[in-house]
Amino acid sequence: MSSPPVLGGRRPTHRLPSAWIVTTVQWRLRGVTAQTVRRLRLPADHSSPGLARAAIRTIAHERDLSAVLDEALLLVTELTTNSVVHAGTEVDLEITATETSLTVAVLDFQPGQLSVQADTDTGPELAERGRGLLLVDQLATAWGTLQFTGGKGVWFRLDRPAIPPGPFTPPTFELPSAQAAPSPERLAELAGPSAGATLTEAAEDLLQRLCEVSGATGAALTVDEGDGPHTVAAVGRLTGSTDGGRRVPLQLTRPWRAELLVSGAGGNPYGRPLVALAADKLTLMVENYRLRRADSERRTWLTFLADASELLAQSLDVELTLALIPRLVVPRLGVWCAIHTADAGGELHLAAATHADETMLTDLLDSLAQATPQLKEAMGTDAVVPLGLPLEGYVVALIARGQHLGTLTVGGGRDTWQRTEEVAVVEDVARRAALALDNANIHAERRNIAQALQRSLLPPQLPKAEGVEFGAEYVPTGEGVDVGGDFYDVVPLSSRRWLVVVGDVSGKGVQAATVTGLVRDVTRVLVRDGRPLPETLVRLNETLLERGAGRFCTLCLALVMRRQDGTLDVTLHLAGHDQPVLVRADGETELVGTCGTALGLLDVINTPRTRVILDPGDTLVFYTDGVTERRRGPSLFGVARLREEAGVLAGFPADVVVARLRARTLSYSQEPPRDDIAIFAVRNDA
Repeated sequence: MSSPPVLGGRRPTHRLPSAWIVTTVQWRLRGVTAQTVRRLRLPADHSSPGLARAAIRTIAHERDLSAVLDEALLLVTELTTNSVVHAGTEVDLEITATETSLTVAVLDFQPGQLSVQADTDTGPELAERGRGLLLVDQLATAWGTLQFTGGKGVWFRLDRPAIPPGPFTPPTFELPSAQAAPSPERLAELAGPSAGATLTEAAEDLLQRLCEVSGATGAALTVDEGDGPHTVAAVGRLTGSTDGGRRVPLQLTRPWRAELLVSGAGGNPYGRPLVALAADKLTLMVENYRLRRADSERRTWLTFLADASELLAQSLDVELTLALIPRLVVPRLGVWCAIHTADAGGELHLAAATHADETMLTDLLDSLAQATPQLKEAMGTDAVVPLGLPLEGYVVALIARGQHLGTLTVGGGRDTWQRTEEVAVVEDVARRAALALDNANIHAERRNIAQALQRSLLPPQLPKAEGVEFGAEYVPTGEGVDVGGDFYDVVPLSSRRWLVVVGDVSGKGVQAATVTGLVRDVTRVLVRDGRPLPETLVRLNETLLERGAGRFCTLCLALVMRRQDGTLDVTLHLAGHDQPVLVRADGETELVGTCGTALGLLDVINTPRTRVILDPGDTLVFYTDGVTERRRGPSLFGVARLREEAGVLAGFPADVVVARLRARTLSYSQEPPRDDIAIFAVRNDA
């Protein structure tokens, strides 16, 4: 037989006689220091190239061989794919890394040789099974083929580019044997391909492979999540412990528990380490599943709490908030829920309650009434307090800004509330509900203060006189929580004379209310002191310039006097205010008065005097700009529409006129008023 070809150098030949190959595979690497060897058995499916690449990438990073990583990944992918596709067997991968080189061997378990065909026209041409070797021949520093009893393979070596090639020494590899023990690495890689599967699918796949490599007749995984054990995955036939059966508990985070049961693996000397390795893999699987499920539940609860917060934040009404809280809890977190509020003396009163079964609501209310002492005791602490039969629930105090507002009670059986996550969610709901309830109380208190202050700026009632009717309507803006700057007043001067005051102070809130009260009181004092209207307006202007804090006021003063002939003589002064609408008894309308200078802006003002006669049936309508500037999209209610609506109301009593005009103004737009609305009417009812 001719001598074997030399395999040293950058481009060794790949045509190797079989006898030489058999001799070659008996060699071992000796005298090589600081090398890393990894061996891995890969399954006969499409996942093998990916697992091989992962192993190459890991060891290349460990030994700082990134310079040859791309070539190594390409070559190992080609060789592993060829072995899986053409041999159809499992694949053994051996990786040897030094400081200067990376050597990889890919072995399959199909007997035979890698054949080479010669073609004088096209040059060397490998058979279909070996076409991947073309890339190996072009990229590898050195390479060769391997043959052993029961299989064959290909190896290649990649040197760092900066390292000049030294004398070539054919490497040797530890080849598989038919009697060799199953590779633990094979079992260690099982969790990777099943990463996208469910826990049951991944566990069954691992248990099936455990039975194959250990000779076990069956295996099962049981999991206890705190509600009793149940079988998650099982393969084969489970028997008793007399045939080598094992029960291996898994180390999980409490309260979860799990156990691996294996039957019939006692005859395999490698059975115990394989079972222990499978238990470690199953522990990772179950723990990952627990974490994923906990994360999913956490996301669900966070979404629930966000929705609950949004609903609670939308309500600033105390009664609505109290009615909404139990609806958020039932049936998501309990079968029933009750809210008790505390009064100033600390006594609890049932504010709202709901039950998933409405027929049980009466019994629930009776039980809650008997448990009032327990609820009161629980209100003094921020901890969850359990309740015994017949309620079978627990109490959480409603605490906001250091104040104990009441209690939130949830129940419905221990199986519905013993989970720590749900109790924590109820505590969070209680905190959010307490804050929403406190905000509603603050809003209600603020609204009450604003309404009380607003009432103090308006006359408690309009005077009643023979032959004269007064009517007034007022609509504040800001949902009633802000004091408006619009106001009206009637000052009786005698049995036949009255002063009508309609004004609008710039801005809103407490400062505007202060200026409004100032204008109203100063006007009353000056007029009752007998000052003429022009002088009254001058004094008001001086007062606002000194004490108005930069705010101005439009004002209408109308001195109404009933004459002997039954007519009403009206003397009108408009200090920057809108012209009132005169509605005749026949429905004709007109704007009367001459607009002058607003108060609080200039040192010298001009307020022309206008005299208007109201015949029997005539009505004079005063208003603020909240009426005419009522907006619907780009259009305004306007003076023309006001005159049209007022003309239709000719002949109606004064209180009816203002009520109808208020309704027409509000119905003009679906949006809430952006400005205060004040309407005042004087009608000659002679």
